Amino acid sequence: MLAKRIIPCLDVKDGRTVKGVNFISLRDAGSALELASFYSDNGADELVFLDITATVEGRGTLLSLVRDVSRTISIPFTVGGGIRSEEDVDAILGAGADKISINSAAIRNPEVISRLAGLFGSQCVVLALDARANSLMPSGYEAVIDGGRTPTGLDALSWSMEAEARGAGEILLTSMDKDGTKDGFDIPLTRLLSTSLGIPVIASGGAGSMEDFKDVFADGMADAALAASVFHFHEIDIPCLKDYLRKEGIIVR
Repeated sequence: MLAKRIIPCLDVKDGRTVKGVNFISLRDAGSALELASFYSDNGADELVFLDITATVEGRGTLLSLVRDVSRTISIPFTVGGGIRSEEDVDAILGAGADKISINSAAIRNPEVISRLAGLFGSQCVVLALDARANSLMPSGYEAVIDGGRTPTGLDALSWSMEAEARGAGEILLTSMDKDGTKDGFDIPLTRLLSTSLGIPVIASGGAGSMEDFKDVFADGMADAALAASVFHFHEIDIPCLKDYLRKEGIIVR
């Protein structure tokens, strides 16, 4: 069994880390650069940086901040937000990121996944899938974009399978129903994708306790778990979380 990964997420707006509930009512959580450095030194396996307003504002990712973060940390680093082209990816990887995450651009033009995987390798391409429960969808979940603002009419499972076929190397799965609620990950959704795909699934949305992480690994079968506010505000510290998971029989790095 591969070791499970713990991944803090920096949702960044105007250079500051923010956190809300269901992507709204944002509150400041500190300097993105300082938090990135802290996590790199305190047990995080990877880091995800999401420029959460780049797509909505129709601009590119904040490259200067990506560059500063990459110089500060010593762990793998994924960047998402505002990525629309090969040139965007080239710039972000050139600024020091290890992987890029795409969501809205891929749904609007699925061929972009194939192009990016062909140019940069599947290991660099993470599909960010924001999913919301919808009983009209075959899987019971619909893919949404624009920070959850826009329904797509796409079944979340079918879309993730297409993304894998097109060359995505990993799925960053966020339950929009759970995001920021701290009442646990969406275990059925995570298990559905984890058992249906041949690529790693990162579970996101709903972490509130150390037991939630154990559940998403043991029952949701996630390869990694991502969280934000519980780490930012020191409700859970990663070294303590890893000790807990090891005692519960979960293999972590």
